[in-house]
Amino acid sequence: MLHDVVIVLVMIIPMLMFSVFPGIKVGNYLEKKYNLQEKQKRTVIVVTTLLFSLTLSLFLHYF
Repeated sequence: MLHDVVIVLVMIIPMLMFSVFPGIKVGNYLEKKYNLQEKQKRTVIVVTTLLFSLTLSLFLHYF
């Protein structure tokens, strides 16, 4: 169990490289649609990037 968690967390690091572009696209889309401030846009980009990289890591580990 702990071994799986560590492996997934280690795999997040390389997945960040693939997750930045979708995070930026989502941030730009939400900024245009909802007129977000710059701070909110950055928060959206960071959260989206981290969640997408976690999702990719889990997908690669368990499938």
